[in-house]
Amino acid sequence: MATIVDVPQGNRIAASVNRVFNGILNFLVSISTAQSRVRQIEFLCALSDEELAERGLGRQDIVRHVYRDAYYV
Repeated sequence: MATIVDVPQGNRIAASVNRVFNGILNFLVSISTAQSRVRQIEFLCALSDEELAERGLGRQDIVRHVYRDAYYV
């Protein structure tokens, strides 16, 4: 995501601080997303093969299923 802002000379410090906080926020969101995916993988790995088959998955498909919206594998 890119944001273009025309900042007057006096507000450059405020804009810099804003960029730093936006970067920190984006970092925290990405950590949260990663933790959520790890929990989902752990949950699916704990299921039996029969339970996975009911969901239309095999063990080899778990990671691909969890990351299906982020990566084309």
